[in-house]
Amino acid sequence: MTDHAAFPDIPHGDDHLATFQLEGELVRGRVIRLGGVIDEILTRHDYPEAVANLLGEACTLAALVGSSLKFQGRLIVQAQGDGPVSYVVADYDTTGALRGYCQYDSARVAEAGKGFARPGAKSLLGEGLFIMTIDPANMKDRYQGVVAIEGETLALCAETYFSQSEQAPARIRLSTAQLTMGASTTWRAGGVMIQNIANDESRENTHEAWRTAEALFATIAEDELVDPTISTATLLFRLFHEEGVRLYPPTPLSAFCRCSEERVVGMLGSFPAEEVQNMAEADGIIRVTCEYCSRAYEIAPDSIDRP
Repeated sequence: MTDHAAFPDIPHGDDHLATFQLEGELVRGRVIRLGGVIDEILTRHDYPEAVANLLGEACTLAALVGSSLKFQGRLIVQAQGDGPVSYVVADYDTTGALRGYCQYDSARVAEAGKGFARPGAKSLLGEGLFIMTIDPANMKDRYQGVVAIEGETLALCAETYFSQSEQAPARIRLSTAQLTMGASTTWRAGGVMIQNIANDESRENTHEAWRTAEALFATIAEDELVDPTISTATLLFRLFHEEGVRLYPPTPLSAFCRCSEERVVGMLGSFPAEEVQNMAEADGIIRVTCEYCSRAYEIAPDSIDRP
């Protein structure tokens, strides 16, 4: 049994991701707790609650999966369909940086929410595709996996992806919630992922350990993942103390955006000069707002270099 006090000094707060392993078993996992980071991402736009929840799941999932990359780069989770939410994307950088964005139809989202406490992924996205993209830094080749959107959570979509790929079987639980603490109301998110990391030859011998891990994993309550009074160490100790669990030091997470005036000017420079002039408003200035962070840029057409 692992001593609770022997866990590394993980902050009781938020915005970190840590790896863990069941003692003596080929079962590994990752756990994420998000507070200020996810609140910043979700409050950059006035998302309806159901849409914010979906984006929170996407960001949490991107970090859980992306943190397993063995090289510098990005893991992008996206889903697109014919439903009220046409597009959701979350981008995790291996430096620990997160960003995300949703496109949606307000009226259709409101209609989809009728009769549901909170409509899930399938209700919001409709028929469409769930996509995970690995984008290595300083390399040309990207890897992209695609599956149909199935189930009412992005966690189920991701589990389908792992089951259909040659990667290790996985179980994933995600949670996003808006909590009121004192005078403030903020968004929180959390997630846990476990994988059977045995190779094909030895996986049969670890089948019982994996089944046990799955059974314990199924006891996770969504509210535990977002409860600020439950630390990461406490959460894992509750789940796996009988089996023994080793928790490794965490990676801090942050909200970020890649937008900059230089990037905006470069993007505008790719359009024909006449088209750029037509983008200008009555005062002669082109105004561009970043989809991710809502930062507004004001660009004078004559400052744009032509290729």
